[in-house]
Amino acid sequence: MVVDMGLSGKQMRYLRALAHPLQPILQIGKSGVTEQVVDQIGLALEARELIKISVLKNSAVTIEEAAQLIQSMTKAEIVQTIGRTLIVYRRSQDHRTIVLPRA
Repeated sequence: MVVDMGLSGKQMRYLRALAHPLQPILQIGKSGVTEQVVDQIGLALEARELIKISVLKNSAVTIEEAAQLIQSMTKAEIVQTIGRTLIVYRRSQDHRTIVLPRA
């Protein structure tokens, strides 16, 4: 089941602008989206709220499959896919730094 956080177009544009200068902090390789990768994504999202993830060419999954798996397994919102890069957002429980504009 995919959780839809209901981000508006304005909020998505805002998050894309914030993500522009970011570098990917995680890579998905030939093992695909494993439990360890999901755990690392969860920790990174809790600390930063907005991250970029790159899917390597030798990955076992496509960018679309990776996005769907990450979204369902982490309850995060896929803001955008650019080439082989994912922009992922999830509101932090303890370290909220991003204030989204009103919808």
